[in-house]
Amino acid sequence: MAIQVGTENKRQVVVVIVLFSCIFLYGGYKLYQTLVSPSPAPAAAAAPAAAKAAQGDSAAGDGAEAQELTNAGIDPTLHFAKLAQSEDVTYEGTGRNIFSATSEPVIEKPIATGRAQANLPPPPPPVPQPPAIDLKYFGYSQDNDKALKAFFVHGEDIFMAHTGEIVDHRYKVGVIRPLSVDVTDLAYNHTQTLTLTP
Repeated sequence: MAIQVGTENKRQVVVVIVLFSCIFLYGGYKLYQTLVSPSPAPAAAAAPAAAKAAQGDSAAGDGAEAQELTNAGIDPTLHFAKLAQSEDVTYEGTGRNIFSATSEPVIEKPIATGRAQANLPPPPPPVPQPPAIDLKYFGYSQDNDKALKAFFVHGEDIFMAHTGEIVDHRYKVGVIRPLSVDVTDLAYNHTQTLTLTP
């Protein structure tokens, strides 16, 4: 059996070739335009930006205009008298000199370090509580030999079990009574009494 390449229908092949030729020519023309056309001058690009700045940008908000500052009032000379005045300032605080290592305040009662507490053994972790058994006891029935069978719901699953049987590979059924049943969680060795729920 020969694999069909798709050239059996000659009309479709011709249409595809013509379409690809048009796309190729159009892409070449756009590329040629991009390479040959001169780039816009920076002055021409800056002119609209200056006009927009003069009018104010409406998207920036209708707030007051910012004050324009100039360098005309700046004095570039160095004033030694003002420098000497700032150097003569001495620290006259009321508390500890934060710039001096010798002026630490006297601590009247030493604070206990954390090292003494670090030597104590850590407290034992709390005993984990077993999770509640999520079975629901919703009924029972009685066999001909007077043995009770309990009916349980776990999610969408329904189980029927006698005393001593294991439900859902995890819960062992204990004493079955009409209004309650004892169930042991085998993973935690935890027994819980489930009451009859409608």
